[in-house]
Amino acid sequence: MNIADIISKSAVLDNVQAASKRELVQSLSERIAALSGLDERAVFDAVWERENLGSTGYGEGVAFPHARIEGLEKVCGMFARLEEPVDFDSLDGKPVDLVFMLISPENSGADHLTALAALSRILKTEGSCDKLRKARSTDEIYAILNA
Repeated sequence: MNIADIISKSAVLDNVQAASKRELVQSLSERIAALSGLDERAVFDAVWERENLGSTGYGEGVAFPHARIEGLEKVCGMFARLEEPVDFDSLDGKPVDLVFMLISPENSGADHLTALAALSRILKTEGSCDKLRKARSTDEIYAILNA
């Protein structure tokens, strides 16, 4: 699975503002709901419920909020670079400024995990987070994600 299969160019956001983890998840839920045609409250509730099971703050300023949602037909992702980092209860205690949100159909076991793995591979590429932080436009961010 390629990043372009998960995150469309219109799903790359820059300079996102949020004062808290909850506000960030709510804002991204609204935007990904608009892209996927789902109810924004249903998206937020599912992602927040998953987040309450354990933080998806990966570390090094990156988070992967995600959920499986009834009524969704295919995996849908979004990337956001924050204007200012927010506390995300990350494993390393560092605030988050790069966020990959992923929603998947309720019964998409393998596809959901494959998509998460594809997103996490970006982080394993040396220097990728620095490149994402230094990118000057959403076009440049999208190119980095798909390199």
